[in-house]
Amino acid sequence: MKKINCLIVDDEPPALHLIKGYVNKTPFLELKGKCANAFEAMELMNSNSIDLLFLDIQMPDLNGIEFSRTLTNGPKIILTTAFEKYALEGFRIDALDYLLKPFNYEEFLKAANKAKEWFRTKLNPEQKTETDSFLYVKSEYKQIKIDLNKVLFFEGLKDYVKIHLEDADKAVLSLISLKALEEQLPSKFMRVHRSFIINLEKIEAIERTQVIIGKNHIRIADQHKNEFMEYLASKSMKF
Repeated sequence: MKKINCLIVDDEPPALHLIKGYVNKTPFLELKGKCANAFEAMELMNSNSIDLLFLDIQMPDLNGIEFSRTLTNGPKIILTTAFEKYALEGFRIDALDYLLKPFNYEEFLKAANKAKEWFRTKLNPEQKTETDSFLYVKSEYKQIKIDLNKVLFFEGLKDYVKIHLEDADKAVLSLISLKALEEQLPSKFMRVHRSFIINLEKIEAIERTQVIIGKNHIRIADQHKNEFMEYLASKSMKF
């Protein structure tokens, strides 16, 4: 895998220096520049291919959250900030991770490895490990292990995802976006609606434009219908 081209955007010189040192000692990262504000970053990004931004939130004129919203098909983002209150905004813009200042190299490397895994999966989707049968999600200040073989479906609720499981008294609620979650799931999961990703192996019946999973009837939205029908055709008996 090629190195991940990085850009640091932070209006505090000590933070720029610290993150630069962390990037330079991480073998799979390639530093392409460091900027003191979003406008410098825009100019540099016009002449360089940037894969990953280490982006401060509190900056003058155009803050990191506002800047991230201007990026279309742009780089992935790891937010860096001294304020924990912005964590929710990080989920809303599908940031890969959120580093709370002051952070050490171990915390930085953990976030960088998350980016490495995201790019590995994107560039080599066939390498997504189908045998990976679990993932960890944040729920009520804990990291909860989710057995993907027991997931019925994921339900998006604005800033949260509700994880519906077999043989569970209640669903697990996690502060994560459905889009970010979708990128980490194996191919047996399919989005069938803006608010639902289903486990294809748990479908019990299909009724017109709905799939039935347990007691749940989930509508297949028009924009996902073709993909679902292709899957259904591949699994249907030919007469």
